[in-house]
Amino acid sequence: MLVAGMKMGQAQAQAQAQQQQQHAAEVEAARQEGAAGAGGPAAAPAGGNVTAELQKLAELHKSGVLSDAEFAAAKAKLLG
Repeated sequence: MLVAGMKMGQAQAQAQAQQQQQHAAEVEAARQEGAAGAGGPAAAPAGGNVTAELQKLAELHKSGVLSDAEFAAAKAKLLG
């Protein structure tokens, strides 16, 4: 029983790490896309995209994938 619980915990940690990596890749792609389109500093994504990204960040923060500091930094980067 204990082994099964440990395996479930490892699977959850692995899934969270994968979600975080995927999100980081999406944020970086959006940043690069904004920089390429603006010809200068990365621009924030258009209205609906910002909202969707904020929701993703909030979900990752709520699930414990992002710490308070990581969430605040990612949100500031997205909004600023």
